[in-house]
Amino acid sequence: MVGPPGFGVVGFGRMAQALLIPLIESGQVRPEDVRAAVASRASAERLSCSLQLAVSTDAATAWAAPLVLLAVKPQQLEAVVATVPPEASGLLISVLAGVSVQRLEGLFPAWRCVRAVPNTPALVRQGLTGLAWGAGVDEAQRQWVLELFGKVGQVLELPETQLDAFLALTSSGPAFLALVAEALADGADAAGLPRTLAGDLALRTLAGTAALLEQQHLHPAQLKDMVSSPAGTTIAGLRALERGGLRSALIEAVLAAAERSRELA
Repeated sequence: MVGPPGFGVVGFGRMAQALLIPLIESGQVRPEDVRAAVASRASAERLSCSLQLAVSTDAATAWAAPLVLLAVKPQQLEAVVATVPPEASGLLISVLAGVSVQRLEGLFPAWRCVRAVPNTPALVRQGLTGLAWGAGVDEAQRQWVLELFGKVGQVLELPETQLDAFLALTSSGPAFLALVAEALADGADAAGLPRTLAGDLALRTLAGTAALLEQQHLHPAQLKDMVSSPAGTTIAGLRALERGGLRSALIEAVLAAAERSRELA
């Protein structure tokens, strides 16, 4: 993977840092080639000092690069468009939730656009990213983008019509699972375990369960049946979850997140 001669970043939050830092650490992007822009002067000074990169509040410097990672909040998109110099062009990679390739191409007509949907486990290089390609993205650019996101997890190329559902499951899903982990810990605490231990055991249980499902290629229903025994503790707990509507609530949560993604578009 050969990095571009310049790498612009507009919006340099945690996700943008998670994507860029592995490239710098591997030597595939030189720190001196990075031009990042943030809204706050205090944030620019802090990030410049901590990351040893050129971070400023002047977005025009980032747009001068041939490749730009757009990582602002969706609500800031219209304001960002006004910062693009008329002569700027190149490859634009957007990680903005709910913003379609079609809308990106309308707002940035001089740029070849890619819509990326990474999730927060990318921060620990265990992420999932869905990609949809705009018109004109060539094979070299496509491979560069695939390798960029491949540094922080698994990458899937998907029809854009599937990205809202992908986002609802993979990007919103960590919050849903965090709520499950918190609730499990609360239950263990109520049952008599110390709070800190309960939280640690809930996280380990989630991680171990995911590893077991993946490594032994089990359907979730198979694992549920493996753990349950007649008139045992697990089936008693499952009965309580069904009474509480957990299954339906999770289904509706994913559907609601997907619908909100479509609304943002």
